[in-house]
Amino acid sequence: MISIKEVIVVEGRYDKNTLSQIVDATIVETSGFGIFKDKDKQEMLRRLASRRGIIIFTDSDGAGFVIRNFINGIVNPCYIKNAYIPDIEGKEKRKREASKEGKLGVEGMSPEIIISALRNCGATIDDEASVTKYGLITKADLFSLGLVGQEGSAVKRKILQRKLALPEYLSSNALLQVLNIITSKDELREMLISCDDLEKTAEI
Repeated sequence: MISIKEVIVVEGRYDKNTLSQIVDATIVETSGFGIFKDKDKQEMLRRLASRRGIIIFTDSDGAGFVIRNFINGIVNPCYIKNAYIPDIEGKEKRKREASKEGKLGVEGMSPEIIISALRNCGATIDDEASVTKYGLITKADLFSLGLVGQEGSAVKRKILQRKLALPEYLSSNALLQVLNIITSKDELREMLISCDDLEKTAEI
């Protein structure tokens, strides 16, 4: 497994599952065309891009390029790298039928092709194991700060996510990854102090 500095943007969860077995990186899904109307996710991508840079890694079919071009249009180009997979005819094992254009998507690519595509786009690769998977903030920190595993954690996370302009439906693991890109542990503690005040009056 190789470690990638940039945030990798893929179309869906099957693409994410494939990449997560090959690379150690923050991977964000567009939910297909869902990104077009999801203003919160658009803003999140812009923020992640400015902090870490992003790699757009969509399918090689027409739909994939529509999504790619959309992201290229809403994020500053200086923060973007584009990874491309080759046109390979076929069908993913989980599907009954091939896609409309008959091409394999990112989820159907071999590890060798995926790594080659990432290297070719100029991804920042660290072949050494990461010191910590999620940086300075850990799942244990989220627990101690009352963001997971405690009464009222869901409300507290929702208030925090609103404060940071993050999508409402981020999982706790996804939130952890994003927090380690856009903030530090000390900054998070300070934000949660104001969130505690908001919680008393917020309508969830």
